[in-house]
Amino acid sequence: MENARELDQEACYRAVLTRDARFDGRFFGCVKTTGIYCRPVCPARTPKRENMVFVVSAAAAEEAGFRACLRCRPETAPDMGAWRGTSNTVSRALALIEAGALDEGDVDGLAGRLGVGERHLRRLFRQHLGAAPVSVAQTRRVLLAKALIHQTDLSMAQVALASGFGSVRRFNETFQALYDRPPSALRRRGEKVHEGGVRLSLSYRTPYDWDAMFAALSARGDTVEGRTWSRVLTTAIDGADGSVSVEPAEPGRVSVCIEAVDLKALPGVLARVRRVFDLSADPDAIGRDLATDPVLKPLVAARPGLRLPGDWIDDGAEPPNDRLDDEILAPRAESWRPWRAYGALHLAVAGITGADLMEKTDAKRAA
Repeated sequence: MENARELDQEACYRAVLTRDARFDGRFFGCVKTTGIYCRPVCPARTPKRENMVFVVSAAAAEEAGFRACLRCRPETAPDMGAWRGTSNTVSRALALIEAGALDEGDVDGLAGRLGVGERHLRRLFRQHLGAAPVSVAQTRRVLLAKALIHQTDLSMAQVALASGFGSVRRFNETFQALYDRPPSALRRRGEKVHEGGVRLSLSYRTPYDWDAMFAALSARGDTVEGRTWSRVLTTAIDGADGSVSVEPAEPGRVSVCIEAVDLKALPGVLARVRRVFDLSADPDAIGRDLATDPVLKPLVAARPGLRLPGDWIDDGAEPPNDRLDDEILAPRAESWRPWRAYGALHLAVAGITGADLMEKTDAKRAA
């Protein structure tokens, strides 16, 4: 279901009928009779098949004129519908957009940073996401703004600033166009808010091996106290001075608290948090693909919640999930793409080196 053109409409509808949580965030259902798009797990009554069309991303739904459901709240879906395909260019572009690359820049500048032409980048986004880069960026702003409205007590002006809108006027106009109401109308009375910085709950796909993640972060020198990770923010790196802390909440959710003197830094900080904690990982896809290797199959089954600790600053040409430093493993790891880094991680945790693996393989061939 990663490619917009390969989305199986009938399979999507079956998932919606059963409210199958495994597909949450993998696609969105657009209801033609109401103009609303929903998550597969939406508790509302399922529309008739002929009234639904399914798209691979929230951006594709909004670009087609559908507005987010206020009941199932697509902004709370795992990954917010982030794409999980094999194009490194699209992966890198999405990471930059999530960090705010199109909040003040344009698509031409984004394409330049990626080393491709603007038209080629637009074609890739159409092919894989069913939407233009600017639509993806606007959807990211809108969904982040909705999360801030629901989860914090920030003023609407602060929400506009923190979610990447260039002005309060643009923020208001966008919400009026999408929801036919001002953004303030989306804040429910009595909704729980938090004091002491901006506190947001981000989603991820279970399982998650938190012990292994905290051990890895601590081993490399990050600040970890118990089950809380923290970092000091600086203007030079993050666009604002302040701090950020992360701790696991209920299964499938992680609590992030950000204190920053300039709320414009929020999108970039959140993007880095997602990368450090590998919140966009898809354990089902990783396990399914790596299990085709007989050595990795039992290792993945034993530790399905392993995640890749990401770097706070990352300018790599390849997405983290596909990086491989072990040249000895490279030939065998070609069949692990796009999850080579996860394959190497499972081997490392099991105490198996690339040389060990190749030695066993050669011994079997000799026998």
